[in-house]
Amino acid sequence: MKIYAHRGSSGTHPENTISAFKAAAALPVHGVEFDVHMTKDGELVVIHDEKINRTSNGQGYVKDMTLAQLESYDFGAWFSSKFKGEKIPTLREVLYVFKDTHHHINIELKSDVFPYEGMEEKAINMLRDYRLVNRVVISSFNHEMIQSFKEKAPEVETAILFMEVMVAPHLYAEAVGADALHTFFPTVFRRMGQEAVASGKKVRVFTVNEEAYVDMLMSVGIDAIFTDYPKKMLDYLNNRK
Repeated sequence: MKIYAHRGSSGTHPENTISAFKAAAALPVHGVEFDVHMTKDGELVVIHDEKINRTSNGQGYVKDMTLAQLESYDFGAWFSSKFKGEKIPTLREVLYVFKDTHHHINIELKSDVFPYEGMEEKAINMLRDYRLVNRVVISSFNHEMIQSFKEKAPEVETAILFMEVMVAPHLYAEAVGADALHTFFPTVFRRMGQEAVASGKKVRVFTVNEEAYVDMLMSVGIDAIFTDYPKKMLDYLNNRK
């Protein structure tokens, strides 16, 4: 079973920051996951929430601020004084961290609340610039965007994100044009999880931070987990072997 560092090594570092990504890049885990929004001036930045309130000393929506405005805030001190001065990273800066590593890169496009015009094209162009199209998976709760992304860049792996129990999600993924399914981990223990795994599509599960769940998920046959504690989970799997 593969491990993805969720928002970087976000259990030990402030999530979606360069320090969290450098910590993940130093680990022999399979991949890394992070979230992307778009600024008022059209820059792609890495942050989970629509607002900066939770993970910075500022307030407001990412979409209403320029990159320069966002970079004036501290995105590390909320986690620990050790990380005071961390800035919001751009997508380009995060890709640079991983451009020469082995890691598979899961980019979640956060366009399910606010539609970001031109986000897909910007992401595609950047991935092609860095020659990373074969090392990424694009995921989103916005399945219209996944369908559109696949049409624009069929060479890029895509995944639908969902949290609810669904009927035959693997067939739905086919209709959307998604190559994989990323789901909230309790759903894979239902019939839908068994059917999805049996279909041959990759099923990756979020967010798994307890070792007790690993054995259960391995018995289902899922491809990978997303975890805030990639080193802890890696050590557990290595010891289990």
